[in-house]
Amino acid sequence: MERARRKADAERAYNVQVLAGIHGGLIFLGAGAALALVAHHFSPFFRRQTLAFKAFLTMGCGTTGMVIYAERALQALEKEQRLTEGAIRKEARLDLNRRGIVPTETAIGQWREERLREIAMQESSGSTSPYQ
Repeated sequence: MERARRKADAERAYNVQVLAGIHGGLIFLGAGAALALVAHHFSPFFRRQTLAFKAFLTMGCGTTGMVIYAERALQALEKEQRLTEGAIRKEARLDLNRRGIVPTETAIGQWREERLREIAMQESSGSTSPYQ
């Protein structure tokens, strides 16, 4: 169960990074192309450069945008996961303490699996609240 959840989390993180990277790359590529166009019209130094060098600078802008946006999206996803995981662990510790069980990692893992089974059973029976 844990391995499947980690694999799903890794796949989700990959997809988030890819989409954000494409988005950021296109934005920065457009900005780099616009800057190259402006520099070509106003700078004699830039005008003398080869087409390959101008393309290199433009592609560098696109690559920078991909890295920045992908990293920012991954950090936001990790923050969301930390908050969610923290809330689940807090709920598990409180429930285990009420039962008189020491909340070890093993006990929290078992609590999580038990909780997921309860939620699945409630969803299959059509109940909307986990406390009914």
